[in-house]
Amino acid sequence: MSDSSSYSPPKVWRWEEASGGTFASINRPVAGATHEKALPVGKHPLQLYSLATPNGIKVTVMLEELLARGFTGAEYDAWLIRITGGDQFGSGFVEINPNSKIPALVDHSVSPPRRVFESGSILLYLAEKFGAFLPSDPDKRTQALNWLFWQMGSAPFLGGGFGHFYAYAPVKIEYAINRFAMEAKRQLDVLDRHLALHEFMAGDEYSIADMAIWPWYGGIVLNEVYGVAEFLDGPSYVHLMRWANAIADRPAVKRGKMVNRTFGDPAGQLRERHDASDFDLRTEDRLET
Repeated sequence: MSDSSSYSPPKVWRWEEASGGTFASINRPVAGATHEKALPVGKHPLQLYSLATPNGIKVTVMLEELLARGFTGAEYDAWLIRITGGDQFGSGFVEINPNSKIPALVDHSVSPPRRVFESGSILLYLAEKFGAFLPSDPDKRTQALNWLFWQMGSAPFLGGGFGHFYAYAPVKIEYAINRFAMEAKRQLDVLDRHLALHEFMAGDEYSIADMAIWPWYGGIVLNEVYGVAEFLDGPSYVHLMRWANAIADRPAVKRGKMVNRTFGDPAGQLRERHDASDFDLRTEDRLET
């Protein structure tokens, strides 16, 4: 690994010359499957293949919110995809999402089954399928979609940028951390200013925009993502904190956070979800006893 102050990019970048890092064993510059592995299919119309990263949490929160609102057609099986083990490069997963990123969804209520990938696309698909959590008023709908796509475009700077260099890079590079911390704080300020004037992202109506933004930015200020609330001075964003805590208190959000979770308190881990009763019967603490 070259010292960052003396590194000069080669004329042609070579994969074999790249440095390691936390995810070196699964990162590669090509797409496609690395092994044959069919995906399981459960009993419900919706089959989710995911992990409880912020992007995965968006979708499980949405599904639990739909069920809480009485949409029985939103019942789902959630299968664990261990991304550090390369499950996302199995042939079955790549067939659903050629980009090999979680989450991925298959809707078996239609024929042929419909694949949906990218977390924002899944949220929009479910909102339109069930007619919920996306305002019908054209102005509010537009605002919800504005913020949904803001999140999809902004979060890579928070995750792949700030989060990578702060938490995962094999060396601490001051310039990179400062560059992305600056952008992360700018984004937090964008949200704080907006939420000073609005209860939710689309105004007075809880929507998929909130579900998309909360796992990342709510997670940052509540110290649940990267453990950087102090570093980024999360509590100073008082309007964002108000919103983040209000959403965190929603029962469906609490359930959604548990699904496909493999870390933290075993009582908060429901590694696979196949029935609503699993929250009471099959969390990791209960399976261990």
